[in-house]
Amino acid sequence: MLPLPIIHGLGVLLGWLSYFSFSKHKRVVRRNIDLCGFALDKKLLLRQNIAETGKALLESFPIWLRNQSSVLALVKDCDGWQHVDTALAAGKGIIFLTPHLGCFEITSLYYGARHPMAVLFREPRQRWLLPLINSGRQRGKITLAPANGSGVKLLLQALKRGEAIGMLPDQAPFKGEGEWAPFFGRPAYTMTLASKLAQKTGAQVLMAFGERLSCGRGYHIHIKPIASGGIATPALLNVEIECMIQQCPTQYLWSYDRYKARHQALPPNYYGN
Repeated sequence: MLPLPIIHGLGVLLGWLSYFSFSKHKRVVRRNIDLCGFALDKKLLLRQNIAETGKALLESFPIWLRNQSSVLALVKDCDGWQHVDTALAAGKGIIFLTPHLGCFEITSLYYGARHPMAVLFREPRQRWLLPLINSGRQRGKITLAPANGSGVKLLLQALKRGEAIGMLPDQAPFKGEGEWAPFFGRPAYTMTLASKLAQKTGAQVLMAFGERLSCGRGYHIHIKPIASGGIATPALLNVEIECMIQQCPTQYLWSYDRYKARHQALPPNYYGN
């Protein structure tokens, strides 16, 4: 029920509390920022990112729980929507790739209020969150597709109907669902699903993220088209993700461990450690 500026203010406090309370969280954030290679003040980037991460944690709840119209009112601007119209006119479907950047919950809700969309979904470890996430994300014309064989079938069917699908391209896949590819110079196990679906259907690939505006003013959605073949390999996909992160590095979820090996999917020795 609180206004977004207060939620974000509390989120800043939560971000710092989490950073100092969990040693693993602190270690992952510092390591990932050190690896990113941006020509920025790393200490300043770290401080700003701690605050933005806390905002991201808290803002999900009002986005999931408020009515749809009030959530959509938080979107103050959207650039690149013309690429959506062009892709829909082509009739081959749209693959929306939304990294862990800014408010990644708002982008699918914004699109799904207008057009059908199937969103790839992996169940959270905290089972109590599942009903909340289902009700919060599955609104408007959005359908959730589980991260398994039946879910992939739903995604493919949506693309064949000329509809949109959405996924987090920087989410660490399970063994057999990805390949090792450089991400900011270090090997990260990267999904192959997006590349395979793009090649199979000829769908337009669009990168999108919801930039969090200062002082709780809302969100600005950015949409960028990717050229044909632009994500033909996991390495190319990671390049596109890196380019998008560079637009707003303070709002990337650096606490997410992109470099972990799921279910013994270990990197080849030639990459080093």
